Amino acid sequence: MKKQIIAVAGLALALTACGKEGGTVSSAAPAKPGEKPTVCLVMKSLANEFFQDMQKGAEAHAKQRGDLNLQVVGIQNETDIDNQVAAVEKCVTQQAKAIVIAPADSRALIAPLKRASDAGVKVVNIDVQLDEGALKSAGIYDKVPFVGPDNRDGAKQSGTELAKALGKDAEVVILTGNPGAANATQRQTGFEDAVKEGGLKLVDTKTAHWETNEAHTVVSNMLTANPGIKGVLASNDNMALGAIKAIEEQGKSGQIKIASFDDIPAIQQYVKDGSVVATLDQFGAQQAANGIDYAMKMIGGQTFSGWQKTDIKLITKDNVG
Repeated sequence: MKKQIIAVAGLALALTACGKEGGTVSSAAPAKPGEKPTVCLVMKSLANEFFQDMQKGAEAHAKQRGDLNLQVVGIQNETDIDNQVAAVEKCVTQQAKAIVIAPADSRALIAPLKRASDAGVKVVNIDVQLDEGALKSAGIYDKVPFVGPDNRDGAKQSGTELAKALGKDAEVVILTGNPGAANATQRQTGFEDAVKEGGLKLVDTKTAHWETNEAHTVVSNMLTANPGIKGVLASNDNMALGAIKAIEEQGKSGQIKIASFDDIPAIQQYVKDGSVVATLDQFGAQQAANGIDYAMKMIGGQTFSGWQKTDIKLITKDNVG
């Protein structure tokens, strides 16, 4: 199977000919008899273990299928939206037949995906749901299925475990992801549901843009401003790792518990020792595999729209690993 990993560095330069917001893109060429279609998997930061796992799973699935060429691209960090737009447009100029995308922003990617769809490229949305209203306004809502989990329910499940561990009236804070990403909003809402139902006291909510180092800084400041904090609700494990470091530095290990989301390998030791009471496995590798399967069906002439829900699983000390 032919496989190509696209480097992010210099990607925008390679796209000078097709431009950005107002640019044009070439139409996808019809497949030749016996030719394997190319599917682009466009992800977020490959510094994040979640997307590293997604990439490995996608490559293994494509190899097992054997009927497509897979191109994989990630961006440098979770807010590198311009390069993700550039990656989408490069997939179109290279005449990919489908794009499977975990968007860094739920609205900013609509325009390039609209151009891709208009050029005949099939689009499948995974992981982070694109904005439904924006998709409808662009006229492609019925052409772009979302293959992904219930982020709100997953965050609520994880947050509920924290509420059980802390008890009523415990002070907690929420670390949320990119403000423009639907899954950030959904996870924040799920955590807020758990806070309300568990009788916790929410004293602060701030974004750390999914990043470990930023979360370390944010939580350090939160702990200084609110020394009574007993729990942190982190919208992904990378931010949870930053929170753990901040807690350790302030000598509060064991005094502050964390609920998180993603179940990356690096978080599992903290679930085992009880520092993290729960995380949520959303099966990133399987999401990518499912997205590829939907893309291939769409290339074959089938149509899908709306939410195609994928599995989630609460991970605690009892079932970690």
